[in-house]
Amino acid sequence: MIVIVPHSRPPVIGRFAPSPTGPLHFGTLVSALASYLQVRQGSGKWLLRIEDLDPPRVVAGSADAILFLLEGLGFEWDNEIVYQSRRFDRYRDILEGLRHQQMVFECGCSRREIFASAPHAGEEGPVYPGTCRYGTGSGRSQRSLRLKVGSEDIFFVDGIQGKQRQNLERDVGDFVLYRGDGVFAYQLAVVIDDMDAGVTHVVRGADLLFSTPRQIWLYRCLGVNPPAYYHHPLVLGSDTQKLSKRDGSYTLICAANGGRMLWLALDFLGQAPPSDLVSASPQEVLGWGIENFSVAGIGRENRSIHC
Repeated sequence: MIVIVPHSRPPVIGRFAPSPTGPLHFGTLVSALASYLQVRQGSGKWLLRIEDLDPPRVVAGSADAILFLLEGLGFEWDNEIVYQSRRFDRYRDILEGLRHQQMVFECGCSRREIFASAPHAGEEGPVYPGTCRYGTGSGRSQRSLRLKVGSEDIFFVDGIQGKQRQNLERDVGDFVLYRGDGVFAYQLAVVIDDMDAGVTHVVRGADLLFSTPRQIWLYRCLGVNPPAYYHHPLVLGSDTQKLSKRDGSYTLICAANGGRMLWLALDFLGQAPPSDLVSASPQEVLGWGIENFSVAGIGRENRSIHC
């Protein structure tokens, strides 16, 4: 007798990782909602991580306020909440492993020196010219630890933005994993956190699209397959710049207006929620979203909204 075993799809594991630098604003809500709906529609796990990696930027009480608001809006997360500030030993262990394999090197360059010697400007600043790759030279103290990059192009297909290509050597250069001020770099922490949690789908704003090849490269150095990436368009403020916590009118999200804000987030994501849902409870809006969410409906262009 031949037994046919149905092919089982791997579980979807997504995450939402806000920085506790102030109240939850509309742009961050869009990221939370898109990630949540994708995971819940696939009957997967939605994880929550607080990215309090850089202590001077953390605003006291904002992490608890974000969690309280998410709960009031009907979001439910799986497993315990992860705090980056409690994972420094893990980051240090991974960094030491990369150092042992001679994949990282000490860099003594100052910002001024990098600006002066960079071969050209990249999208996020000057491209690191490799000054300290083979030694910092006498009399120079270590300022940071950088990961060596290769010369080949990094290709990946983003679930929203489509085909992407970047040459790290030409467009970025060897990049920082441990900063000169003693703080672990975002690129290192986010990869280790997602890797350890088994994250399969990363949904976030398009402002992080340029960082993704660096993270894919780091995954490769660690011998781990990267997750699938989905970079949604950015919400723009009145000045046509990315919405931030400084845009006060969009930070006023609470349980009382949560249903309407979730409706606006669905609309921004191209999901065409029915107009009569705008006055519904947050739980009702989330329920509709889980039933009807489609990544294909999300556009690529950054745009503003009108509340």
